[in-house]
Amino acid sequence: MNSPTKSFFAAHALLPDGWRTNVLLQWNDAGTLVAVTPDVRDVPADAMHAAGPVVPGMPNLHSHAFQRAMAGLTEYRANPADSFWSWRELMYRFASRITPDTLGAIARWLYVEMLKAGYTSVCEFHYVHHAADGKRHANPAELAQRVVDAASETGIGMTMLPVLYQYSGFNAQPPRDDQRRFINTAEQFLDLLSALRRARPEHGALRYGVAPHSLRAVSEASLRAVIEGLDALSPGAPVHIHVAEQTAEVDACVAALGARPVQWLLDHFDVSARWCVVHATHVDAKETRALATSGAIAGLCLTTEANLGDGIFPAMDYLDARGAFGIGSDSHIGVDWRAELRLLEYGQRLLRRERNVLASPRTAQVADRLFHGALEGGARATGRAVGALERGARADWIVLDAAHPDIAEKTSDKWLSSVIFCEHGETPVRDVVVGGERVVHDRRHRDEARHYADYRNALAQLLADA
Repeated sequence: MNSPTKSFFAAHALLPDGWRTNVLLQWNDAGTLVAVTPDVRDVPADAMHAAGPVVPGMPNLHSHAFQRAMAGLTEYRANPADSFWSWRELMYRFASRITPDTLGAIARWLYVEMLKAGYTSVCEFHYVHHAADGKRHANPAELAQRVVDAASETGIGMTMLPVLYQYSGFNAQPPRDDQRRFINTAEQFLDLLSALRRARPEHGALRYGVAPHSLRAVSEASLRAVIEGLDALSPGAPVHIHVAEQTAEVDACVAALGARPVQWLLDHFDVSARWCVVHATHVDAKETRALATSGAIAGLCLTTEANLGDGIFPAMDYLDARGAFGIGSDSHIGVDWRAELRLLEYGQRLLRRERNVLASPRTAQVADRLFHGALEGGARATGRAVGALERGARADWIVLDAAHPDIAEKTSDKWLSSVIFCEHGETPVRDVVVGGERVVHDRRHRDEARHYADYRNALAQLLADA
């Protein structure tokens, strides 16, 4: 391992064993922490100094980048029975207009927004693969590559998850015309993944996995084939899948496969800690316990799930069963990990008409339990060494503003509660470091103006004559 090349000193930092003082963080040229030392008395002369408390950067475990540009455009009654399914019609219509250039611009601006919010890594669930007419690009990974490049250019860590999409519904229903940009066979999909890995090889800030879209959109045989193909390239790499987001999906799965979707998946595949089961909103008590026991990550996207009227995940029972979870911004109607965690708790309060529902006997501060849980589960979902300030992890962290009204004059045991459950003025996230590089300083991304101008131009193209 390379010797330390840079140092960062924090008067207060959140380490795996809690808040510590006078912490020196040191990392190598690869962006990996080689030493995390609390109670330091002699600070290196060349060390940078934090302007406030330091916490690990938050992983965002579920993202559809192109949907950032349609946020706010579907907030009207699409039909008399407006639902997720009518929203999907509008989303497909928008996806048909995406080009490689506009996708790159949208992704770059989205990742700037994520970084400013304190997300330091993202799992991109990418399914817009082909041209608008369904024809394959000369480079089959063209669109996925634009998203990978957007992450590299903005500085966010990425787990790229190309999506296998084959059918429009259970029983191998043929894809619809407005799904043709998504469609691949298992063989075509693995060729796309291989091409992408050759063009943009993995490194400390980039990992690959796969994302079979959902049980309704892939066959059992193809799901097995892509996991086997992934393991030939990268054994144990992440597998993400949408499951049980909607009650209609659950009913259709029971009719087609004879079991509820989460239960069917657990019965037919070796679901383990490498899996991220996205949403899992509609699970019964048996599925909740079994999913928790499997070690898989429940990928919760609270702002999107609320926006789409999906339902409320049984978080209290799942956490009581020691289930792992992480959070994602999904459709990006909001890009703020604090909002996701806040809504996770508030949904349970509204259901149960109680307060601090997701606290536990071991962790009375609900914010602390949710923050640490989202770090740990989100890190596992990325398949990367993130989510903790410790030796061997990526040098990713957030610097909070010590003078922010949510934090000022409070003791450290109240900082996470105040950051997550208060919404007063500008963000308390002041600076953001990823892989040892400061990408956000004093709430501004290093290339913010350029990426925003590109995003505005892309949006103007997409909305012209829409």
